[in-house]
Amino acid sequence: MASTPDCAPLMKATSNGVFQGDTPLHYALPLVILQMCLVLILTRVLAYLMKPLRQPRVVAEIVGGVLLGPSALGRNEAYLHTVFPPRSLTVLDTLANIGLLFFLFLVGLELDLNSLRRTGKKALCIAMAGISLPFVLGIGVSFFLIGTISGGVAEGPFIVFMGVAMSITAFPVLARILAELKLLTTDVGKMAMSAAAVNDVVAWILLALAVALSGTGRSPLVALWVFLSASGFVLLCSFLVPRVFNWMSQRCPNGEPVDELYVCVTLGGVLAASFVTDTIGIHALFGAFVVGVLIPKEGAFGVALVEKVEDLVSGLFLPLYFVSSGLKTNVASIKGARSWGLFLLVIFTACFGKIAGSVGVCLVCKMPFMEALAIGLLMNTKGLVEIIVLNIGKDRGVLNDETFAIMVLMALVTTFITTPLVVAVYKPAKIPSNSEYKHRTLDGRGSSTSPFRMLLCFHSVRNIPTMINLIEVLRGTGKKEVLLVHAMHLMELSERSSAILMVHKARKNGLPFWKKDTNSGSDQIVVAFEAFQQLSRVTIWPTTAISAVLSMHEDICSGAESNRAAMIILPFHKDLRLDGQLETTRAEYRQVNRKVLEYAPCSVGILVDRGFGGTSHIAASNVNSLVTVLFFGGHDDHEALAYGARMAEHPGINLIVARFLLNPSRPTTSGSITIDINESTTIETQSTDNDVIEEFKKKFLSKYNTVKYEERVVADASETEAIIREYGRSNMFLVGRMPEGEVVEFLKRNSECPEMGPVGNLLISPNFTTAASVLVVQQYHTQMSLHSLASLREDGTTDRVDS
Repeated sequence: MASTPDCAPLMKATSNGVFQGDTPLHYALPLVILQMCLVLILTRVLAYLMKPLRQPRVVAEIVGGVLLGPSALGRNEAYLHTVFPPRSLTVLDTLANIGLLFFLFLVGLELDLNSLRRTGKKALCIAMAGISLPFVLGIGVSFFLIGTISGGVAEGPFIVFMGVAMSITAFPVLARILAELKLLTTDVGKMAMSAAAVNDVVAWILLALAVALSGTGRSPLVALWVFLSASGFVLLCSFLVPRVFNWMSQRCPNGEPVDELYVCVTLGGVLAASFVTDTIGIHALFGAFVVGVLIPKEGAFGVALVEKVEDLVSGLFLPLYFVSSGLKTNVASIKGARSWGLFLLVIFTACFGKIAGSVGVCLVCKMPFMEALAIGLLMNTKGLVEIIVLNIGKDRGVLNDETFAIMVLMALVTTFITTPLVVAVYKPAKIPSNSEYKHRTLDGRGSSTSPFRMLLCFHSVRNIPTMINLIEVLRGTGKKEVLLVHAMHLMELSERSSAILMVHKARKNGLPFWKKDTNSGSDQIVVAFEAFQQLSRVTIWPTTAISAVLSMHEDICSGAESNRAAMIILPFHKDLRLDGQLETTRAEYRQVNRKVLEYAPCSVGILVDRGFGGTSHIAASNVNSLVTVLFFGGHDDHEALAYGARMAEHPGINLIVARFLLNPSRPTTSGSITIDINESTTIETQSTDNDVIEEFKKKFLSKYNTVKYEERVVADASETEAIIREYGRSNMFLVGRMPEGEVVEFLKRNSECPEMGPVGNLLISPNFTTAASVLVVQQYHTQMSLHSLASLREDGTTDRVDS
């Protein structure tokens, strides 16, 4: 009888195509491509649907795997045998495990053993209690399961596997949940992260023990030989790996591309280590994890490895592992009241052990009950390591189908409930409205001697030189008040594995751009910041905000509120190209700026960086810059003028204040604009503008010979633009975001960035040639005007470039 593709023992790799009579799904390559596409689409759709619930992506991946398996879609036999036929599972499992190897290598890269040595006693006690009590309770539950649904299994390995599965806390998943809930920098977040990092290490040790005990060798000494061999492997790697990779890291300075040979050697070493541990009998993934842990975390080499590996592994191959697990999970195997009762018992035991153990230690350490409960709930988070433990137990015959399904659902439920429960029980204390927070603007500070506080935000190293030079010119000379600057590094929290490395570093020292590194190309920046720290009248507090782009404005606004800042400086969402034009780097940052402008508790400035002061810090004696304030009128222009006045106190700053006035005697031309403005409002605004200008002239014109005041009378738009172009040789323009008055009506037109205002848009237009940086300033008001608010919600038009 001729064999058919359905009963052939092996699958060929590629087909000849449908036109030659072949069915592509009977061949390995097209079938695995279909499987991967299906997995990616389903997991991404689920992740999108669960985003409003603030669930980590691992929940969507576990659910997707279960849905694709026999629990849901797999109940249709035709689907299961067409898309996931039994003889294709070897290829799928192999790809999934290769992806898992390299993902665990990345997990090892994220784990800094040096930080674990600095873990406080309180976090260590919480971690130990969060491991020991669930482990003991897991052993107790295992006896119930052995007597009911898990009869006939090897009792020793089963007991250990159950204890390990109950005691695991998923460090990467916990980090994402904390970041999502804005708890990373709170006492609760720091404590939970420290305890989870310790738990992660202990869980891997326990898993190695469980795997060693689960071997099928006939002699009890086999498990001992496996454990001793694994210990010898770890010791050998501890001696060799750091030395080899330190040598490589020294030859890979920051800013230089990493030699491809080093990357290939590293990836080959990961595979070799995985082969050794698989040969020993403790699963191939341990070798990859150990190599990742031992690679030095400093310098450019580790970062380059993450960048080259993570997207392909975590985005494409890792979801296959959850599907491979889901195909083994059959919820229908949980039958009857007894089985579902055991399922509830397992969930209760897992939650009670983690929460009670952690809360008990926290209360002994005299922590508030709600904070202790929040830490207990966070420590109950499960994740990838839990699924790995269960799959190893299933593959080795330690867990049967029913027990495996119960444990997978337990991991899913405990992770799913973490975020809503933490939100329900723990409300971080809001910063009380500080009566001392009086100075929310620069305009009107008068002769105040209280510290002048600013919040400077930046996304990357590229933004820092101009920010430093701004601090330099703002500190002035001989001022009685102290300049206090909070420099906030805005870092995006993504689903990429390196995001957790970023979170880990931020938790470790809070200053990822401050730490010295002999191989780093950013020493210049470190020296610049430290030099400012030594200045008697300038204090810089570097901080880090790690969050999703959609909620980044919340960190900025809360940071300004907590630090009582009078001004927030944000980088523009476009960077300077070599040809002098501005190009968009991340469009999402534009929305961040818009939201900060709308919700900020103080004045805001958006900095269009064209290299103010050059690419490095300028010493005070070498500063020689021309700053021009374009004054049309209104509150935002008052704030821009106050900013310029402060800069004028620096001896190296030459300040020009150009006030634009309408010439009423000019006749209206055919191309001019008819201005319709409420007369009473115009008179009132003009009167206030005159007062502000007179006060400025009184304070600065006679005292500083580097300050000039000019009044320019204009009649139409073309004349206004022509005069503004006369100041194109300036090093920086200061303008109000929404100026008021008759003249500014000439400049109002459709623009690409309405949030920058009419004058700001002219200065950043590709038609306006200048090398000057631009600071667009908005003055704080308790209630924003409808016109100003509308400009933040317009889409704008694309730039028009002259041919």
